[in-house]
Amino acid sequence: MKYKVDVVRIRENTIQLNGWAIGKRPESPVEFAVEDKNHRPVEFQYVSTRRDDVSQIYFGKTWDKDFGFDIRFAYERGEDYYLLMKCEGRRVRIKYNEELIAKRSSAAHRRREKIMDLMNMETVKVAYDFWKENGLRALVVKSRHKLQGIDSDYDYGEWYELTKPTEEELARQREEWMDFRPKLSIVIPAYQTPERYLKELLDSIFAQTYENWEICVADGSPAGKSCERVLRRYANRDDRVKYLILGENKGISGNTNAAMDMASGDFIILADHDDTLTPNALYEVAKAINADPLNDVIYSDEDKLDMDGGALFEPHFKPDFDPDLLTSTNYICHLFAVNRDLVEEVGQFNQEFDGAQDYDFIFRCTEKARKIHHIPKVLYHWRCHQGSTASNPESKLYAFEAGARAIQAHFDRLGIGTESIEKGVDYGKYHVRFRIEGEPLVSVIIPNKDHAGDLDICLKSLMEKATYRNLEYVIIENNSTDPETFDYYEKLKKEHPNVKVVTWEREFNYSAINNFGVKYADGEYFLFLNNDTEIIEPDTIQEMLGYCQREDVGAVGARLLYQDDTIQHAGVVVGFGGIAGHTFIGLHKSENSYFHRAMCAQDYSAVTAACMMTKRQVFERAGGFSEELAVAFNDIDYCMKVRAQDKLVVYNPYALLYHYESKSRGLEDTPEKVARFNREIKIFSEKWPDILKNGDPYYNPNLTLRKSNFALRDLKKEKIGEPYPLEI
Repeated sequence: MKYKVDVVRIRENTIQLNGWAIGKRPESPVEFAVEDKNHRPVEFQYVSTRRDDVSQIYFGKTWDKDFGFDIRFAYERGEDYYLLMKCEGRRVRIKYNEELIAKRSSAAHRRREKIMDLMNMETVKVAYDFWKENGLRALVVKSRHKLQGIDSDYDYGEWYELTKPTEEELARQREEWMDFRPKLSIVIPAYQTPERYLKELLDSIFAQTYENWEICVADGSPAGKSCERVLRRYANRDDRVKYLILGENKGISGNTNAAMDMASGDFIILADHDDTLTPNALYEVAKAINADPLNDVIYSDEDKLDMDGGALFEPHFKPDFDPDLLTSTNYICHLFAVNRDLVEEVGQFNQEFDGAQDYDFIFRCTEKARKIHHIPKVLYHWRCHQGSTASNPESKLYAFEAGARAIQAHFDRLGIGTESIEKGVDYGKYHVRFRIEGEPLVSVIIPNKDHAGDLDICLKSLMEKATYRNLEYVIIENNSTDPETFDYYEKLKKEHPNVKVVTWEREFNYSAINNFGVKYADGEYFLFLNNDTEIIEPDTIQEMLGYCQREDVGAVGARLLYQDDTIQHAGVVVGFGGIAGHTFIGLHKSENSYFHRAMCAQDYSAVTAACMMTKRQVFERAGGFSEELAVAFNDIDYCMKVRAQDKLVVYNPYALLYHYESKSRGLEDTPEKVARFNREIKIFSEKWPDILKNGDPYYNPNLTLRKSNFALRDLKKEKIGEPYPLEI
């Protein structure tokens, strides 16, 4: 028998245990009992739970069986209790009391648990499978990141306790007067909901600091299994509670629409029947409505709540509205509030998209909203099993397909052509391929100084591997001294009529060199490319061009890897390390990033010009690269100018190249270069002070600016929302 108790909590004179247990065979039953120190049986409540992660690790596939447990029993202070588990002739007895539970909840114990988890045979098996698929180097990188994570990042439960509103703040919210007090309708579809979970949701609404709300519940449970008894009790207590017993299951869309039909509020807020709201949730929504009456759609950050309601984990700190991330994954999810007038305009849930009905609804709302506002605070706790998915993602193929249809319907309404919508890195993540209109000429602009071998690798990868053919190449010779380089240029021009070599005769200035090269380019689109890059994915040009052809897009960047297959670039966050930095640096291409962000197409404030495509007209309107930024931040500055034209800057992970990192230029290791670098920091910070002060809208102020991995802020070093201290 194998087992683990993941979560232990004392709550209201009750000990709660959440974990899993299995035998050698998936069909082997596990028996549970609780007894006191005198071996007398103790009455307990037991609920079986899905643990498909356990099934997949130990049995190699997902079995339609509950391997998890949720056990609760009453306790008296100072007494010892024992959890007994029996399976296949083996019996284990685990002791619990207040002292042991406190000890096991300590940071030191959790750290020890993490280390033990890294050493057990199941971790070894997972590591072995990862090694077979990705190689030894990838396993070493992943293992190093795992070990670093033991100490480096906060336990989220502790972090949340330090950052949640204080009782004094909640009291202040209750007393605050707002000029407009919108009525907020919380819409809840119910279906065979455990009474305990529904009560916790309703209690969380009753605990709100903002009181102009109503609850609208439509229960589609079969006869005898509805929550009418609980709902009647709450409705008798407060006339803000409305409910309807449907007598039949109309499906998730039908049940939700029935609840919406009851709503009389100014805004509709969606809630699942077993989740909870933070006490300040409705206050924050009402505050956002007052801040700008044009805010038709409002969403917040969220986290997950374990089944016993005692542990919070996996916080999702989201960016401000990001339309391309939304077509890669439904990142908005919860908490979601929408103007009731907008709902009447776009319609309610559409049962044709059941499985992704909320995704379709969010698309339709965001398409028509006057403004979309993100509240960068956790306002919603989404209940699910810690350390596992609610069920096997592959069993939810229908939901994935419904999501793909929702994305397609979204682009159809916008008049944007797609080639396909495919599964991304996981179910629930999507890879959108856009239809290329015509076959426009793309000018590939490559500055070069010596390093003919590197340039040859770069060009051959484009000429021999890339599947998009209508390319021209503008090589900008920049102060080379090696005769072999000039011989290579002559060879290129003889063998390839679509190659131009032009000569820059002044000192190195990346911006001026590229602006000079553009004068010789005939393409409708420019692809700025470093000479130390090499295409990996043959469709890279199409992937970038598909986005760049969209009217709302001004620039597109790619995923760049170091030679060891770790990430060099996956988008840029303005504010990282002071001015700007790349995301997920050093993460192996096979490792999971924060909510798979490294593998989601999305909008960023900037991308690196080591590989960046842009429209000619956008480039000309921006005035090209700013030549006062000779080496540093010129690509970030260019992207800021693109965004100032109300155009999006897109990162596309499916455009994939190696970047061997500035081989053709020296280090910043002389006093003159250091002085120039500091001067360019000053230029950028004076040119774009607002984003440095207020934060990058495509990043979240709860996440650190000191690392590239989207870790929680270190509250000892960084205040939430505070910019990185910049010394110029």
